Amino acid sequence: MAEMFSDEWMKSFMERWNAEPDLSDALAQIGFNSTIAYGFDGEDQPRGVLKVENGKAVSAGAFNGEELNWDLRASADQWQKWMKKPPGMMGLGLAYTSRKIKFNVGDYGAMVKDPRMAGPFIKSFSIMGRA
Repeated sequence: MAEMFSDEWMKSFMERWNAEPDLSDALAQIGFNSTIAYGFDGEDQPRGVLKVENGKAVSAGAFNGEELNWDLRASADQWQKWMKKPPGMMGLGLAYTSRKIKFNVGDYGAMVKDPRMAGPFIKSFSIMGRA
């Protein structure tokens, strides 16, 4: 298995993202475009990045200084837990308020208030475990 958020891992994540209709198709319906980074809390920069256009992931790999819309951070242990058992909305809310997940870039509040984004966001955790 590739190291979490490595170039190889992110490319596998991209394939899984695009193969999951509850994620890519749902985001396509709202014209979602974003550059999303993932990494570990306490590090200066994220490790991996996923570029999404109209709901579909169009590129993925190691972070290379891209301008980001979202930068999600958590401990490696926390990411592993979510990959084994994805959080629901309540679990994600608790993780946010307890700072187990941090949004270094991006507006968590705006995202969770829009069910068209919140549902797919939760779904993204379940496909991480398959990347």
